[in-house]
Amino acid sequence: MEALLLGAGLLLGAYVLIYYNLVKAPPCGGIASLRGRTAVVTGANSGIGKMTALELARRGARVVLACRSRERGEAAAFDLRQESGNNEVIFMALDLASLASVRAFATAFLSSEPRLDILIHNAGISSCGRTHKPFNLLLRVNHIGPFLLTHLLLPRLKTCAPSRVVVVSSAAHRRGRLDFTRLDRPVVGWQQELRAYADSKLANVLFARELATQLEGTGVTCYAAHPGPVNSELFLRHVPGWLCPLLRPLAWLMLRAPRGGAQTPLYCALQEGIEPLSGRYFANCHVEEVPPAARDDRAAHQLWEASKRLAGLGPGKDAEADEDSQPEDPRTPSSPSSPHPEEPTVSEPCPTSQSLQDLPKVTRRIQVQTEPEPYIS
Repeated sequence: MEALLLGAGLLLGAYVLIYYNLVKAPPCGGIASLRGRTAVVTGANSGIGKMTALELARRGARVVLACRSRERGEAAAFDLRQESGNNEVIFMALDLASLASVRAFATAFLSSEPRLDILIHNAGISSCGRTHKPFNLLLRVNHIGPFLLTHLLLPRLKTCAPSRVVVVSSAAHRRGRLDFTRLDRPVVGWQQELRAYADSKLANVLFARELATQLEGTGVTCYAAHPGPVNSELFLRHVPGWLCPLLRPLAWLMLRAPRGGAQTPLYCALQEGIEPLSGRYFANCHVEEVPPAARDDRAAHQLWEASKRLAGLGPGKDAEADEDSQPEDPRTPSSPSSPHPEEPTVSEPCPTSQSLQDLPKVTRRIQVQTEPEPYIS
């Protein structure tokens, strides 16, 4: 009996040490009040994204939940308004697998929202599921879509500077090896999916690095953030049903809750004084060194040029081969009826906090019509 008690005590002690040293996330501090500021969080209808949006809303920001599913996005916006007490939480439809949807979102956002202070690229997938596309779906959703969205929203970010871009990456980037000769080839089989996921996370880190170089001196800073091992929908989404009951208890014990996973992205978005660290990779709310492949400036620039081509920007563009030739209609009263431009421009200065007090406080839902897909939340 004494041996059993001793063994149980040792196991409990080991778990406590592992939890508080490796699992539990440090709380985020940073700017206390975000009143008068606007944030966009992609994939914010659940998990890390939802907890990130909740904290931003609690600090008074106007928060746009950019999600693929209208039903889940509107339900999340309702939940967050109730929990935060902030009525300035709205849903806008965004499907990162569709570059037409990305352009439509940008057009609708720029025509309806006068500010953009924080852009958090949280949405992502770890598997293609049963979806078959003639391109690398993991790279499209995890990198190319966010790359295009950032490009389209940069004019607003610059006029509202100081502003920030946060790209949620992963420690999986350490296993990534980008092959620019086959960057957008379709992914087939679980082994290729594991490789493609790691490659897309490496692309996130290199994107933040090159974006920082491109934006030097503009007042817009950017960061790659690793949320840590998190018990989120992404973890169990593609696990076989019979295995879920076995993994859920382990995930609950050994992985962070989504609220803990949101702390490092929030740190990158809100912490004062980290502007000189623009372009760096953060984990557990502090900067962390990355392997040589993730700090290769030549590869970062090469990825930037390849991403422009895959996103349909500039000469030699070849994106949208899989989609309809006509761009999607935002179908909002304030949106122009003309085709979506590749790069919306901003001609007016970003309004001050005082001028935003005149904006109506009612919640507006701006819906971008997208084609439903089964693989992105």
